[in-house]
Amino acid sequence: MVKQPQVKPASAGTMPVVRRIGLADIRAAFVAGVGDFFRAPLFGLFFGGFYALGGLLVVALIARLDMHYMIYPLAIGFPLVGPFVAVGIYEVSRCLQDGRPLTWSGVLTTVWRQKGRELSIMAFVTLFIMWMWMYQVRLLVALFLGFRSFSTLDGFIHTVLNTGDGLRFLAAGHIVGGILYTVLFSVTVVSIPLLLDREVDFVTAIITSIKAVLTNPFAMMVWGLVVLVLTALALVPAFLGLFIILPVLGHATWHLYLRVVEPASN
Repeated sequence: MVKQPQVKPASAGTMPVVRRIGLADIRAAFVAGVGDFFRAPLFGLFFGGFYALGGLLVVALIARLDMHYMIYPLAIGFPLVGPFVAVGIYEVSRCLQDGRPLTWSGVLTTVWRQKGRELSIMAFVTLFIMWMWMYQVRLLVALFLGFRSFSTLDGFIHTVLNTGDGLRFLAAGHIVGGILYTVLFSVTVVSIPLLLDREVDFVTAIITSIKAVLTNPFAMMVWGLVVLVLTALALVPAFLGLFIILPVLGHATWHLYLRVVEPASN
């Protein structure tokens, strides 16, 4: 019989304890993430491929609808939902950590079971912020570029990079996007692995995640930049880099969570 994962109970009225970490912990978590990927590459490639192909399908749909001006912002904003998609990766790392056998049925069943737990609410949080990202893009297009028509992606990029209005749109979009990315990173970097690992409510998980960022601002800023840069690089070859980058970052995030949040007391 396959050993089932144990969800750690939360002590009533207590908050998870956040530790201080440094750059050495970031490096160690990343190295551990790479190690987990090579220990279970097929699982990583599966979840990374699911994410990459999903991005390509969404971009193809946008192009089909002749909304070419949304392709670039969508490609940049699509990784906002990455932390939730990486739940399967967290479970793989948890299996490796606990010494449980890795099976497709075990990992996928655990992911499926999250629909009845607090983690499912975090899906709406990430999707809501993604919706806000797409909405602000359309709003900024209307404010800075008016009702110009962009029949091709090249036409949109030319307008953005070669006109004053386009450059102002680009600057405002990246500022607003940076704020949204910071918010989403702060509320998900610890909360999603925590919700997978323990029986806590999503509000407690979000507070713990924000507290982890506020307690370790420099280390978390470095980790956020690592995630942002590697994800951006992974998007360049038609999203295909996400086959590897997503699982590596997902495994690393699990190990970072273990370093930031103290184990639950029995």
